[in-house]
Amino acid sequence: MSTVTIYHNPKCGTSRNTLAMIRNSGIEPEVIEYLKTPPDRATLVALIAATGAPVIDAVRTKEALFTELQLNAPGVTDAQLIDAMLAHPILMNRPLVTTPLGTRLCRPSELVLDILPAPQQGAFSKEDGEVVVNAKGERA
Repeated sequence: MSTVTIYHNPKCGTSRNTLAMIRNSGIEPEVIEYLKTPPDRATLVALIAATGAPVIDAVRTKEALFTELQLNAPGVTDAQLIDAMLAHPILMNRPLVTTPLGTRLCRPSELVLDILPAPQQGAFSKEDGEVVVNAKGERA
């Protein structure tokens, strides 16, 4: 079983870039397409807590549904945000990555480099051409 897990949306460029950087380190992660297989409440709460960031950071606030559900209203609680993400996984910010070195919301995607247990094995450029890792496997 992999010691690296990515909560992934294959339609998201940031998520694809993050997955590619994990693989560029020689690791084949457990890939959980959270829109098809959403985490349960305990898992979602634990993931968010492990990032050390507030719950709102785990929510896609630019998603139209965020406003439609009035999640931007004053007084919305963390529990309400969690409930919304469980009912509508599209509201989960991505990608979330867990490794033996920590859990992180990898936005931007190169944040994954801080928690990978293995170095990059070669050059890596994002889909848009931005160089992230040079030919020596070093962060650019």
